This record gives sequence, structure tokens and C-alpha cells, in this order.
Amino acid sequence: MQSFENNKLWAEILDSIKVTVSGAIFTTWFKQTHLASLKKSGGRYIAEVGCASSFIKSTIESRYFGLVQDTLIKSLSTQCDLLFIVKDNPDKSVKNDIPSPLFESFNADSKKTRDLSIKVGLRPGFNFENYAVSSSNQMAWAAAEAVAKELGHAYNPLFIWGGVGVGKTHLMNAVGFYAIEKGSAENIVFCTGEQFTNDIVEGIRNKSTLNVRNKYRKVDVLLIDDIQFIAGKDAVQEEFFHTFNSLVSNGAQIILTSDRPPSEISKLEERLKSRFEAGLLVDIAPPDFELRCAIAQIKARERNMDIPMDLIQVIAGNLDSARKIEGFLVKLFSEIKIKNKEISQDIVETLLGKGIDTNGVSTKASPNDIIQAISHHFSISKRVLLGKSRIRSIARPRQILMYILRTQLILPLDEVGQIVGGRDHTTVMHAVEKITQLASTNVQIREDIRGIKNLL
Repeated sequence: MQSFENNKLWAEILDSIKVTVSGAIFTTWFKQTHLASLKKSGGRYIAEVGCASSFIKSTIESRYFGLVQDTLIKSLSTQCDLLFIVKDNPDKSVKNDIPSPLFESFNADSKKTRDLSIKVGLRPGFNFENYAVSSSNQMAWAAAEAVAKELGHAYNPLFIWGGVGVGKTHLMNAVGFYAIEKGSAENIVFCTGEQFTNDIVEGIRNKSTLNVRNKYRKVDVLLIDDIQFIAGKDAVQEEFFHTFNSLVSNGAQIILTSDRPPSEISKLEERLKSRFEAGLLVDIAPPDFELRCAIAQIKARERNMDIPMDLIQVIAGNLDSARKIEGFLVKLFSEIKIKNKEISQDIVETLLGKGIDTNGVSTKASPNDIIQAISHHFSISKRVLLGKSRIRSIARPRQILMYILRTQLILPLDEVGQIVGGRDHTTVMHAVEKITQLASTNVQIREDIRGIKNLL
């Protein structure tokens, strides 16, 4: 009876948490928890939250302790002390009935829906249900979802920009697929900036411009990927300008993606920049570690691969984009199928080592060479660099040392840890993740790494 009441209470807690955090965060961390015990001591409750692994425990404890505690206090209407423990749910028959936004299949039971989406160039697998959301892409996801529900009214045009492999095309596909599945749009065109350009050129060459105009101007939704490709092509920009105006005046929805904002697209006509900026501009930053974990889970589940959370962490800590993660999982899937092996840490680390970019540091450089280069660059002694000091001016060079040893010399995590003062492999993973993240946003970190490579 007590177990039933705890399960019921925890289901209510998760219901409240679910509306506070993104779907990716909820599924990655909170769905793998349960209320292990709840005891009353004096005027307070003591709650023990069971977590499926130490990684989940440390993540929730460090990032979401306050959220869980506040939600419990609100539900219990009294003060509550919280303790996180690593413990499997003993009641295996009790399952969380809250649907997973990451893994549930999209409601596309009709073959017609999939056929239509493929016909217009969409990828049915790129939908909202398997799009992992975190702080780096939450704004873009929310905007795309709003557009899908109110085509031509919410934000028009919607302009999504960001680097390679951050999920721009996925979001744009998701809007188109949602519109087909819900029947809110009959005529959808999805193409790349290059395809649009080729159609215009062919139309001019074959004197079939009218057919091209009918193709693009009589649609409900126009989705163009990599719109920056039309920059510098006068005839194409002229045609797109009039196509854009025609669609907007008819209430059609336009969604564009680019690798940079309109203001930074060289040779793009000012009148087009003005129209792009009249809608909503949203950017997608490179995925953080948390989001990469969720992406790795999604892609693994799509291939029916059951990868333990500690190995998901290893993959996310070493690969910095969704495409790299997907490519790695393709290799991993092939490896275990061809050689009929089980997924293990050795296989994952071996494949990761083969896939890490070594450009920039000679493979002849030894670990000692790198230690000396970093000591020289930051003007600190080798003893201090490999020591136990945690002050920032020492800890950051030490993290860079672990990052370079791991990513450039492709050394195993344990070996890197031994070289850098006998540290644990999890410390190395944290350092690699931290420097990978900083290198994408911090100019000084990039300059430091470049300077060290030049010394080598």
C-alpha cells in the first residue's frame, strides 16, 4: 500500500516537473527515477529519490535539486528534506504512464501521410516527437511548433539559422510533416536554395518560367533550406523577391534556414534582408552536453540499440554535434551486427578513438611534449600543472591538457587520467566536455589551443 501511494505521489511530482523542463531533459533524467521512500520525522518529511544510475543521480542532484524539493513541498504542503540515491525501481510492473516526447512514435499510422511527406521531399523521421530540446534550441523549437499550429499567422517568415548539424533542417521538416499529418496544408514545397536556383535557371533556359512560378507561388507552405545559396545571383534573388511577396500576401507560410543571420549573408539584396528580418529570426546554438546525451539516446533507440547511460555519456562527451553522434552510431551498429558483439565500453572507446580528428598536432608528439608546451604557454610549472590545485588559473590549463591528450593523441581516458596526476576517467570526460563546449563559444580558449598546437 505504501509503495502504491509513493508511486502515485511521484507520478504527480513528475507531472508538475514535466511542464517546467523541456521534453529532452524530462525523458533523459526524470523518467528514470522513482520515490524510494517517504518518511515523516517531526514536522518534516524525508524523501529518498531512487535513480537508475550514479550519472542520473549526480545530474539531477546538481542541477534540479531545488526544482524537485519545491515540487515535493508544494504537493505535501509541508517542509521536506531530499536525498538522492542510486537504486533500481523494485516494482518493475509499475511504469511511468507519462508519454515520452523523445521516443513515442508520431501519429502517422496512415501510409498516405508518409507517402505525401516523402513526395514533397520531407523526411518523416524528422518530426517534433524525436526532436530533443534543451536551452540551446528551445526558442527555435517553440517557434517552429507555434508556426506548425498556426500556419501563416504565428511568425511569417520564420528564419532559423545556426551552424552545421544543429537541427535546423529537422525543425523545418517537422513543421511540414505536422501540416501534412494534421491536414492543415494541401500544397507544400520543400527544397534547398540550390534546387530553387536550378529551377529558376532551367525556367529561363527552357522558357518555362511560368511553370516555375506556378510551382512556388501556389503553395500553402514553402520550406527552403540553406537560403544563403541564392546570394549573389541577381535573377534568382529577383524571382524569389516576387515569390516571397506573393506568398505572404496570400497567407502562405514561409520557413527559411541558413548558416548565418540575414545581416551577415554577403551579396544578399537589402530588400530580401529586410523581408527576412520582418519575421522571426531564431538561432540554434551547438548542442550542450545534456542535449547531446538526449540526441544519442534518440538515435540509438531509432536503431533499436540499448546503450547504457554511462556509455551515452562517453559518446556525448567526445562528439560535439548531432551529425557526428548519428554517424558514430551507424558505425557502432555496423560493428556489433557484423561481428555479432554486444555493446561494450571497449568497442565504444575504440570506435571513438578512430573517429576523433587529429588535425593540428603531429602524431609524433608525445604526452610529455604536450605537457611542456602547455606549461610554457601558460607559464606554469609541470609539477603545478599535474598537481592538485583547483584554482581556475591552474585547473583550466589542466583541462586543456586532458582535452588535447584525448582528442589529438587519441589516448584512452584511463591513460590520460594517469598522465595527468593519476586522475579518474570521469574527470577526463568532464574536462573534454568542458573544453569542447568552451572552444565553441570562447575566443580565448580557441586562441590558447591554437597557440599550444603552434608550439608543437
